[in-house]
Amino acid sequence: MQVIVITGASDGIGAEMARQWAARGRADVALVLAARSLDKLEAVAASCRASGAQVLVQRCDVGVQAECVALIDAAVRTFGRIDTLVNNAGMSAHANFEDVTDLSWYETLMRINHWGSVWCTHAALPHLKASRGRIVAVASLAGLIGVPGRTAYSGTKFAMTGFFEALRIELATSGVSVTIAYPGVVATEIRYRGFNAQGEAAGRSGLDERGAMSVEECARLIVDGTEGRQRDIVMSAKGKLGRWLKLIAPRMVDRMALKALKQHGGR
Repeated sequence: MQVIVITGASDGIGAEMARQWAARGRADVALVLAARSLDKLEAVAASCRASGAQVLVQRCDVGVQAECVALIDAAVRTFGRIDTLVNNAGMSAHANFEDVTDLSWYETLMRINHWGSVWCTHAALPHLKASRGRIVAVASLAGLIGVPGRTAYSGTKFAMTGFFEALRIELATSGVSVTIAYPGVVATEIRYRGFNAQGEAAGRSGLDERGAMSVEECARLIVDGTEGRQRDIVMSAKGKLGRWLKLIAPRMVDRMALKALKQHGGR
């Protein structure tokens, strides 16, 4: 049996990954689904159980270290092992730096997006080494290329990228793989719930949503990449191009990043 822990599993990419793993593995998969909303988690869990998977639901705010530790403890106590940890929980943010007066929400965002993945990984690492398992970090293209209006968000995702790249090398002889996923614009509500300059829910997206990748396709790419123990999953042609152009034509990448904003100039 494969035991898979997924944070941020109540909706969006996390929920869809859970459903796809349940459908693929059926009785051979045990899912540990974590998020802050128990009602939403239970709905996802019900669909996964209908596919034959065993499911444990655990309320967890990844911005609190003790809750990250409790999540891993609950997974091991229930299923006896962990084979895959998917660090998917996160929040978005969109604000020009000069428009921010109170930076406290920058720290909150870092705790959720970066420290939450660090705390969960630290607690799970002994169990993942025992199973020669997999670690997944769901970062963002904004963790490869800085995007205007995304200083806070890019900062957290660049931190994730650096941490997990370094950890991958540390674990090279352990049998534990580290996969970093870099979604671009995906058709979820994350940007609408993310912080604005005042640290409140934005209520709208500051990015150009045209051509957004479906949640189903994004989840499939991450599930496939995890099972294949891929190093990196860069999910769009523009993302792959931008990654290499950054090395040889950085100003061109800056112009590409500007075009990622809403065409009408919204923030």
